Amino acid sequence: MFTGLVSDVGELRKIEKRGDTQFTIATHYDVDAIDIGASIACSGICLTVIAKGNPNDRWFAVSASGETTGRTTIGEWQMGRHINLERPLRLGDELGGHIVAGHVDGVAKIIAIHQEGDSKRMMVEIPAALARFVAPKGSVALDGVSLTVNEVDGARFTINVIPHTLGATTLGEAADGTRLNFEADLLARYVSRLIRP
Repeated sequence: MFTGLVSDVGELRKIEKRGDTQFTIATHYDVDAIDIGASIACSGICLTVIAKGNPNDRWFAVSASGETTGRTTIGEWQMGRHINLERPLRLGDELGGHIVAGHVDGVAKIIAIHQEGDSKRMMVEIPAALARFVAPKGSVALDGVSLTVNEVDGARFTINVIPHTLGATTLGEAADGTRLNFEADLLARYVSRLIRP
C-alpha cells in the first residue's frame, strides 16, 4: 500500500526486453535500505525490486509483465524519462494522501492545462468504463500522485495541482496529450462492486 505522496523522482537508466521487460531506475533513495523483493510504486505502478546498485551508484531494477505493459504507460517509457517514486506505507506512518494500491486501472490523458493563480488546473480524460469511480472532491492517483477531483463531466474531470506538487513530481512536466497511469480510489472500487448487480 502507498499514499500517493511521491518521495523521489527517478530517471530511467536502462530498458532490457527479455521474457518480461526489465527497467533500471536511478534514484536518490538509500539503496542499502531497499530489500530485493520490496515493492516500489513507479509512476503509480507497484513493481517488485529484482536488483539494485550500491550506495555510490544508486539504482534499482524492476520487471514488468505483458499484463502490466498492456494496462499502463510503462510500455511507452523511453530512456531518460522521469518517474515518480514512492516506497510502501509502513504501519504507523502518516497517511497524508489517500490509500493507493499501485494497481493501475487504466490510462488517462490530459486534455487541457490552464494556469490558475500559482497552480495549474488540468482537465483529464479517462476510459468511459472508469468514469463511475470518480466523484467531485473524491481522490484519484495520476502517475502515483494523490489528487483531489474538482468537477466531473462524464469521463472527464479536473484537478488543481499546486506549485509544490508541480515541482516535486513529474506533473510539472505534463502537457496537453500527456498520458498518465490512473488509479481509482480503492473505496470507490468496492462500493461500485457492491451496488452493481
